Amino acid sequence: MEIAVQSPTRTLKLELITPILDDRPVYVSGNFCNWSPDLDELKMECLAPGHYQFVFPKDLELPDEIEYKYTRGGWDQVELDSNGNAPLNRFAPLDRKRIKDFVPHWRRNGVSLDSALFPIVELLAEAYDVPELKVKRKIQVLLPHNYHEHPDRRYPVLYLTDAQNLFGAGSAYGNWGIDRKLAVLAARDRADVIIVAIDHGDKERINEFSPYDTPRNGKGKGREFLRFIINTLKPAIDAKYRTKPHRLHTGIGGSSLGGLLATYAGLMHPDVFGRLMIFSPSLWISPRIHFDAIHFFEPFETRIYLYGGNREGANMVKNLKSLHETIEKQGYGYDRVKVKLEVDPQGKHNEARWGEEFPKALEWLYY
Repeated sequence: MEIAVQSPTRTLKLELITPILDDRPVYVSGNFCNWSPDLDELKMECLAPGHYQFVFPKDLELPDEIEYKYTRGGWDQVELDSNGNAPLNRFAPLDRKRIKDFVPHWRRNGVSLDSALFPIVELLAEAYDVPELKVKRKIQVLLPHNYHEHPDRRYPVLYLTDAQNLFGAGSAYGNWGIDRKLAVLAARDRADVIIVAIDHGDKERINEFSPYDTPRNGKGKGREFLRFIINTLKPAIDAKYRTKPHRLHTGIGGSSLGGLLATYAGLMHPDVFGRLMIFSPSLWISPRIHFDAIHFFEPFETRIYLYGGNREGANMVKNLKSLHETIEKQGYGYDRVKVKLEVDPQGKHNEARWGEEFPKALEWLYY
């Protein structure tokens, strides 16, 4: 089949990164070839495992507006997003000569998400006693899909707040969709982590997650909430499930106020938490977080994933970069502290965007 010739000659190079390593070749398909998914002349060059490139021939005239997708040799092997859904067509602007793309997942033989790879969701308690706050909270545990098939295997643990917004039907605020993300990660053996999901306290959420007292919100109960996780919940989880209880295998994460709480947990309890997933933290609550970072942060072996978006307010990225700089200075000279800062120029303050970041953060923190 001949490729359509439609407009002025244009030089364009596509570079693709994918974490899915298999022996299927990768092709470029688009409106320049009538969307044929497996033309030999559009097969990408494999530079390294998971790293491909394709340079359109100079004598090939391309449309002014290029639409394209990647396939593994057919539309039943097409690229998918981190939820296992088919993404919209990609576009190549006229002024771009080189484009870098990322594909987190691929359809295989027509199947996007294998239902057998979804995590096992267990209800620890509908109303778990939180003596440190004199309240009760719903707590669920997401086990790796093959947890019961490997009775001798132990797993790292990640404690996440705002469970109402993390998986299943989600809430009115949205959904991270971590159950779907874990299924995608499980397809390449990157989901062997136990997730402990703790419900927030609705109207009490701000105070429960804030480690600081503020004139606007009153007494912060975040320190008590962390004592609950450390002294009450973690021992129970370690006793009930096959965990790796050491700090190197214990993480905490959250978004917004949950991100602030995870930041404080890492600074004040580095002997407990060695993995921090911090998304869009509400650092505006108190500038003391930087003071605490300077005076209390100890450079234990720790991995910290920081994320924020430019469309989350004027100070989000500024504050995040300041925190990043402070932590790095405190850990200067210590290779044990690894910090990754991700900033999305178009990132908004919502569950959908944090869900997109979740699989990348989980993989970087634990793998």
